Formats: sequence, C-alpha cells, structure tokens
Amino acid sequence: MTASHREPSIKRGVSLYSFQEEFFLRRMTLEDCVAACADMGAYGIETLAEQMMPGFPHLSDAFYEDWHALMAKYGTVSVCHDMFLDTKRFKGRAMTDDEQVESVKRDLTHARRLGCSVMRVLMFVRPEVLVKALPYAEECGVKMGVEIHAPLHLSHPWILRYSEVMDKEASPYLGYVLDMGIFTDHYPPVMLERFRRQGATPAIIDHVRAEYDRRTLSEYVINDVREMGGTPLDIAMAEVTRHNLWSDPRHLIEQLPRIVHVHGKFYEMDEQDRETSLGYEQVIPVLREHGYDGYICSEYEGNRHIQDAFEVGSVEQVRRHQRMLARLIGEPEVAHV
Repeated sequence: MTASHREPSIKRGVSLYSFQEEFFLRRMTLEDCVAACADMGAYGIETLAEQMMPGFPHLSDAFYEDWHALMAKYGTVSVCHDMFLDTKRFKGRAMTDDEQVESVKRDLTHARRLGCSVMRVLMFVRPEVLVKALPYAEECGVKMGVEIHAPLHLSHPWILRYSEVMDKEASPYLGYVLDMGIFTDHYPPVMLERFRRQGATPAIIDHVRAEYDRRTLSEYVINDVREMGGTPLDIAMAEVTRHNLWSDPRHLIEQLPRIVHVHGKFYEMDEQDRETSLGYEQVIPVLREHGYDGYICSEYEGNRHIQDAFEVGSVEQVRRHQRMLARLIGEPEVAHV
C-alpha cells in the first residue's frame, strides 16, 4: 500500500451536542441522532449524559445494554463522554477535593460503561484533582482530556500548568481535548447577523469585523465602539472579541502528542461546505502532517445564533461539516457523506 492510499489516521465523528435544538424540541430522539451520524459515515459518537441521558448518573444496567445494542445497530462506536463537575452541588459550600475526585471517578465509570476511550474534562478542573483520579482512569482505560477552549489557548499559563503535570505523570491517560474555537479566523458572521437583527449599528458592525480580522486587542476595539457612540448592544458585540481568538496552528506541534481528541466546533457551513469563520483549512493540514491519530467530532454551535429568526437545520449543517472534514483529512471519496 502506498502512502497516498493509506487510510487517514484522522477519523470522523459527531458530538450529539450538535443536535441539541432538535433533541430539546423532541424532533429527534437519541436513536435518531445516532442514525443521522451513521448516515454521514461519521461513526464516532460523543455524548453529553446530562443533556441526553435522562436519569444520569443513576442509569440502569438496561440502559447500557440498550446503548451498546444501538451502537451495534448503526455500526457506530462511543468515543468520548463530556463530563461536568458541579462544584456548587451542596448548599452553602463548595465541593472538597475528595468529593471532586469521586465525581470525576463517577464519570469515568460512565465513560467506561459506554465504551468510550476518552472523557472530556472541563478546563476549570484543577490538575491536582485529575492526578488523584488518574489511577482510576488508567484502570478504566479512559483518557482524561482537558479541553483547551477559548478564551484560553495553547500557550496560556493555565494550560501550561497542565502540561507540566502531564510531563511529570507521563501517563497516556492524561491529555488534552482541542476545541477548534481557538482558531476563529474571522468574527463569525452568524453572530454578527444576530446582533444586526437585534439593532446593532451597521457602521460599528463593520468596524468590529474589520478590527477582529486585524487582530486588534479587544480592549482597543471596545474603547473604539464607546468613542463611536455605541449602544450597550454595540459594546456587547465588541466584548465578544474577548472570548474568540485566533491561535497560530503551528503552536499545535508542541502540544500534539498530548492531544487525545478534537472538538470540531463550527458556527456555520456555507453551501460550498466551508466554515465561514474558523481556520479548518489551516489547522487540519498541521494535524495530518504531524501525525494526529484520533477523532474529530463535529460540534455545531450555530443553532443558538439563528434560532431567534430561522428554523435550525442541524443535520444539514453537520453533514456539510462532515463533507469538509472528509475532504481535508484525505478520504478518497467524500460523495457518500
């Protein structure tokens, strides 16, 4: 087999978070979501138990038996469970470290029972907690991936603190989940258009868009808007630049050995199967060239920016995203997606 005919090491999947609109409105069941993924050739399934598995964390043995039957029916596999840590669960006090560790272990047990190899960890979970849970993760065979999510980035001090711990522990069961939101090349048009519908000032919309593309510091953009006589809505639009960022994909190279999973976040796919704001065309070649071997799971978040005015079509958006992924990761045939 020649190099050009090898199977891509990057595999496609979908976070069922993408279908939250249709699931919440009861237009799609959990099985409908899985079936839609399989129909696109996206066989890796990422799940959020709190959102789509009623009764979590007290799921019955029958639930897990049904889940595995569902995976077998559609030829899909569980790849990632997205955990949450409710540190304010108890009235009047925060969780102790030991309670946090037990909660993380609870989620690891769930991930193992689903058949996941990865568990997404929210980036506020402190390294000390994860180190205490690490032996159990190794026992479960589930990798804990701390999500690198905007406004943090690959070289942020808080992220580097995890890297130091990962180097010290030297365990393959502690790494990162990369969120594509840190590669926001342009202010997402779908967000700007919602601000426009709400009454943002057209000239200020154009200014904020242009300054984002120039990589102008957010505080300067916000100050500009104030000096232009911006309304509270205009200022809120400018403040969004604090939470979106563009990272140089070359900075991925150093962190790549630690990345165990990728969230293929996206806001809007156009009719040519191109994301309108995120740098997929720049990032995926870096992942391929430097040997990323794992899943990229589509994570559609544009729904929340159009639901005020338009019917949300998550399945079509995810399908377009999957076609783009198939093209970029080098699948020989993408027409089936």
